[in-house]
Amino acid sequence: MKIGCPTEIKPQEFRVGMTPDAAHEAIVHGHEVLIQSGAGTGAGYSDAAYEAVGAVLIDTAEEIFATADMIVKVKEPQAVERKMLREGQLLFTYLHLAPDPEQTHDLLASGCTAIAYETVTDSHGGLPLLAPMSEVAGRLAPQVGAWTLQKANGGRGVLMGGVPGVAPAKVVVIGGGVVGTHAARIAAGMGSDVTVLDRSLQRLRYLDDVFGDTFQTRYSTAAATAELVREADMVIGAVLVPGAAAPKLVSRAQLSDMKPGAALVDVAIDQGGCFETSKATTHADPIYEVDGVMHYCVANMPGAVARTSTQALGNATLPFLLALADKGWKQACQDDPHLLNGLNVHAGKLTYYAVGKALGIDVISPAVALKS
Repeated sequence: MKIGCPTEIKPQEFRVGMTPDAAHEAIVHGHEVLIQSGAGTGAGYSDAAYEAVGAVLIDTAEEIFATADMIVKVKEPQAVERKMLREGQLLFTYLHLAPDPEQTHDLLASGCTAIAYETVTDSHGGLPLLAPMSEVAGRLAPQVGAWTLQKANGGRGVLMGGVPGVAPAKVVVIGGGVVGTHAARIAAGMGSDVTVLDRSLQRLRYLDDVFGDTFQTRYSTAAATAELVREADMVIGAVLVPGAAAPKLVSRAQLSDMKPGAALVDVAIDQGGCFETSKATTHADPIYEVDGVMHYCVANMPGAVARTSTQALGNATLPFLLALADKGWKQACQDDPHLLNGLNVHAGKLTYYAVGKALGIDVISPAVALKS
């Protein structure tokens, strides 16, 4: 199989879909790997590193899309890339289709088969290809939130850990999953007063058992959320409904009750965001103010630490990438129902229920797509 890896073109996206090590593994398996020149530069991988393992350097994305059987990326294909996809081609990347009708319609029109990293599952009920970026984004969230809180950036001017005689920042993390757990650990490590909200008692018990009094936990009701948000210096949105649009858990009306200069960090922005006032931003212009509250809503947070993120993502995606290349997508998905759960689009049909529900598009089951 010809595996193509183009340069990411989303603003300030420095990650790359394949490391030289991943390219080498694919080549050892008998596949041809096409890497766009400069694709790995942002993550610290030179063209020479890819050439050394046997990858073929290609000057343009157009040539890669025209010749590759499978396209491996990090972020969702941008509009210009979607025009280059073709019928029968396999796309393996993050998609986040539920809040993105334009991308969804373009993928359907292309006739390609698209497998989304974020909906591939595992035997434990987890999302193994989303988890590493959730870990990165969760650990970044308090870091970027602390920057947003600085007075020069419009924030309250509150230090996360305080100092002797001065109280630390109050941080509320909405969601106790992978993102929320890592965010809470880092915020607590910075000395903040941290509370994690979640609706799963099992998850709250787990957090309490593992982390003890490192941070507090609360059951997430509308009243508890409103109470904690009102007193918070920073609120981190870390809620995920796999493949679906994120629920709006903080309304615009609640902003007027918050402390002036408080920071909202919406890690769920890829799925539409969990604050009513959230809108996607970039690393070049990451924050904005609404009703005196500062919002940080960068849609590709892990791109800020491209080297770490690329390596973590590559470790997780490689076994699935090799299965798809070795067997073809149909056989690979027949052999692995968890990989089949990643199938979002095939031959002009939507195959993921949560996306169809969010966008009002008819859906066929992945099993039907396998037979087509």
